[in-house]
Amino acid sequence: MPLYLFNPVTESPNHSQSPISTALSQQELAQLAADIKLWARELGFQDAGITDINLGEHEQHLTNWLARDFHGEMDYMTSHGNMRSRPEELVPGTLRIISVRMDYLPGDTQTVRILQQPEKAYISRYSLGRDYHKLIRKRITQLGKRIEDKVGKFGYRAFVDSAPVLEKALAEKAGLGWIGKNTLLLNNKAGSWFFLGELFTDLPLPIDEPQQTSHCGSCFACAEICPTDAIVGPHQLDARRCISYLTIELKGAIPEEFRKPIGNRVFGCDDCQIICPWNKFAKNTCETDFLPRHKLDSTDLADLFLWTEEEFLDRTAGSPIRRTGFEGWLRNLAVGLGNAPTNDKVISALQARLDYPSEIVQEHVRWALEQHK
Repeated sequence: MPLYLFNPVTESPNHSQSPISTALSQQELAQLAADIKLWARELGFQDAGITDINLGEHEQHLTNWLARDFHGEMDYMTSHGNMRSRPEELVPGTLRIISVRMDYLPGDTQTVRILQQPEKAYISRYSLGRDYHKLIRKRITQLGKRIEDKVGKFGYRAFVDSAPVLEKALAEKAGLGWIGKNTLLLNNKAGSWFFLGELFTDLPLPIDEPQQTSHCGSCFACAEICPTDAIVGPHQLDARRCISYLTIELKGAIPEEFRKPIGNRVFGCDDCQIICPWNKFAKNTCETDFLPRHKLDSTDLADLFLWTEEEFLDRTAGSPIRRTGFEGWLRNLAVGLGNAPTNDKVISALQARLDYPSEIVQEHVRWALEQHK
């Protein structure tokens, strides 16, 4: 699973205050809330819940996390003041937030087997297909339009991991699960292989009750399995050590202490999900857009390393992998090749990039070749 920490982008608001928010009776609002959950499922979401905008406890957790510099180079985590934990500052007039989730795990992607084949590239399961942002935002916007068809003009705005929103906190409050010790949202009927999205609204809908307790119990398998010891305590992730951060968010050289533990993970990491007992309840996705493209779920590191930049751009069009850029892609693959079994194919691929016009790539290629001496 991704860190779910992405640079904010501008999204078009559809927020026009109207008397609708006060014209509906409590009974009508309750029926509307039930309809919203039905419509969400019809639009392909597996679950939906409604919460208020009070995130005080989660704001303090975020403040403490930032104070420990656990965000690393993700400066956008600090660039919006308290807007991330105060939805009404992001979208004035917001009273409620409809939180939705959508399963993304492709079936038969041999998740564990690929990790055990060090010559193969492991790519986080969420990024094997098309970028989820547009698909989910479109569906959430359609949900807003269905509500509008029912009640008339009202204020709403859709978000999908692309603006200062504490989506896991909102989903937890909306009853979609609990934030586990690995800092991901867990659901006792669906595990954690799902995306989240939100519809901010000015409708005073009845809110859902959150689950009262975490169901992680004494289990701390996620921390024990983490290759880089990024989970430094229950619900405490030092992103600077997280492979998802190192292979996606970090733009410079990957610190040498993490290169061996990264293994063959070249874009993100799913270890803390793979080991989580609750993921035995995870369902495979029904969305064809999330299915693997270009055999990215089973390709050799050396083959990917020899892609030209044009091939990279073509084969990652509409993919989350574009986020790392071609230079970052080569950097990550070089690390993977340094950890791969020594053979002519691996050595030949690395030597082909020794003079690549990027000091970062060259540094990682030289390191990789040193591992095969």
